[in-house]
Amino acid sequence: MKNCGFYLAMVVSQFAYGSSNILIKIALERGLNQYVFVVYRHILAMLLLGPLAYVLEKKQRPSLSLSVFGKIFLLSSLGTTIHLNLYYAGLAYTSPTIATALSNVIPSLTFLLAVFLRMEKVNIKSAIGRAKVSGTLVCIVGSLVFTFWRGFELKGFVDRPLINMYATISSQSHANESWIKGSALILFSYISWSGWLILQATVSKVYPAQLSLNVLICFIASLQSSVLAMFFARNPLLWKLEWNVQLLTIIYCGVVLSALVYYLQTWCISNKGPVFAAMFSPLLVVIVAILSAIVFAERLHVGSLVGAFLIVLGLYFVLWGKRKDSFVSGNGDDDKLVVSSIKSPIATDKSVTGEGMR
Repeated sequence: MKNCGFYLAMVVSQFAYGSSNILIKIALERGLNQYVFVVYRHILAMLLLGPLAYVLEKKQRPSLSLSVFGKIFLLSSLGTTIHLNLYYAGLAYTSPTIATALSNVIPSLTFLLAVFLRMEKVNIKSAIGRAKVSGTLVCIVGSLVFTFWRGFELKGFVDRPLINMYATISSQSHANESWIKGSALILFSYISWSGWLILQATVSKVYPAQLSLNVLICFIASLQSSVLAMFFARNPLLWKLEWNVQLLTIIYCGVVLSALVYYLQTWCISNKGPVFAAMFSPLLVVIVAILSAIVFAERLHVGSLVGAFLIVLGLYFVLWGKRKDSFVSGNGDDDKLVVSSIKSPIATDKSVTGEGMR
């Protein structure tokens, strides 16, 4: 029954991300500053989660050493400040469907980082090892095809959008001209997110108070983004909130994404591993593609479909390898493989072990 909970949590997360992508695109085009947005959404999430973390994890919360705080600081930088600001910058130049389709490279990027950090072992002579490596290469090729080749335009589901994705014709022209720039920024944001997935798995072991961990992440992220906003969002009018789609987006993302979804992901990653969390990214593409086709009357290109097909094909090569690897290792639950295979360099920190907590 608990396993069903993990799957349900990740499906709910993908639906939340899908709907938020539509809202965020509209809000950014209507003038919402990305740095201000990141600050507000994480302050809101911190205010929501803080009291819950204090009450529910008062006895469970371990002491916070300088070493562990440094790792949580890095976690906040990778998963929020760097990832979100790069992602929103890229989203301004492209569409939600493109942004989410590229998210399928996350499992392969996570696998590559795990290999590079020696958290994952690959035997290239075995079928399992070849599946992982070939799947990763196919994902990379697919992402390059997706980014650099558009091809001819395909007919959409509807002719007229329910909501205009772009505030003006000039902004639409600007987005069309910056396809590669937007895709590249989003790819870099996913590299940062993959690093977050890897680090999250190790930090969760030494700081198991998940609500408190998310409060710390939101607090640090709001401070980091505030510093960025001092340089890139100096106009006081950018911080003014009114009853419009910008405010709705901030509330939705602060409550649903930064509070609920971050907690669900932390719970899943700490129990099932980072690759388990990453394997649900294809579902997000389907959700956003359907919503974008209906709401924005968005039309895809041949290059997008070919690239997306290669990315998803490579993804499932990697996942097949992970599943087979788990049975070879004698663990029937393939999803826990990554957690069990990670040799955490911070697992011996006494401040977060049983000795330190007493």
